[in-house]
Amino acid sequence: MFDLFKKAPVEVPAPDKPSWTERLKAGLGLSREKFAGALGDIFARRVLDESALEELETALLGADVGVDATQHLLDALKVRWKRAGPDADPRATLADAMIELLGPLEWPLAVGSQRPFVIMLTGVNGAGKTTSIGKLAKWLQSQNLSVLLAAGDTFRAAAREQLTVWGERNGVAVIQQAGGDPAAVMFDAVAAARARGIDVVLADTAGRLPTQAHLMEELRKVKRVLAKAQEGAPHEVLLVLDANTGQNALAQVRAFDDAVNLTGLILTKLDGSAKGGVVAAIAKQHPIPLKFIGVGEAVDDLRPFVAREFVDALLPATD
Repeated sequence: MFDLFKKAPVEVPAPDKPSWTERLKAGLGLSREKFAGALGDIFARRVLDESALEELETALLGADVGVDATQHLLDALKVRWKRAGPDADPRATLADAMIELLGPLEWPLAVGSQRPFVIMLTGVNGAGKTTSIGKLAKWLQSQNLSVLLAAGDTFRAAAREQLTVWGERNGVAVIQQAGGDPAAVMFDAVAAARARGIDVVLADTAGRLPTQAHLMEELRKVKRVLAKAQEGAPHEVLLVLDANTGQNALAQVRAFDDAVNLTGLILTKLDGSAKGGVVAAIAKQHPIPLKFIGVGEAVDDLRPFVAREFVDALLPATD
């Protein structure tokens, strides 16, 4: 008989599968192309004049870095360049400025001592929330933690079915019901986790637009019910963002943070067409920790965000 509560074995990637670094570079391919034209010339000339700064500004804006973060990086670059002198490496100087800006977002997920530890996930429809939950469950299992999934999107059958598939794939239980009150599912899931000695509850919620006031209020209700079900819950509130939405991702961060006080972000779908520069815009204007980034559909394509790793993948190498 299949044991739903048995931890899934750690999957070993196939020998020919690209490394995480290669997958991340591929996922940021469009942004790398935006930088390659301007930066390649700047790197080759090793001169940071007004013409070079204009080219760099265009590249940064084209990669969805945003106006504020672009100006911040240009100012930081000029200061660093002047300090380093004429022999400075343009790429290294820009990379250091970007890492300094993105560094505060590097805040790994840490499961505290509370049991069950409750992580609530939210986001708009189509952002990749349910898939991210499945991958996050796998990552938590790799940390030797048991997991239970709460299907809080009670009105969309496809969401429940998708979460059930991820539950079966990872060997974890899914608490769900058709229709009804999403908050009631959350309450039942926490009670079930406590009774079964589960370490972490991943609470899925219905996708919604931040402009839908009544649905945002329902989201607040879900959070209140989780707090009643478990002291201190939810211990993490994560917003899942689609990297392809560009600057709209920043608006989502603001709206969901206002509604439920986000503790972290997950950036998904860095699939080659995404403009990864939006991470810099978030760091400058609404710096909420970026817990994970996702580059594909495989179960191990969700990894903790590391600023230096990200910047190295974003910027083309010096020839």
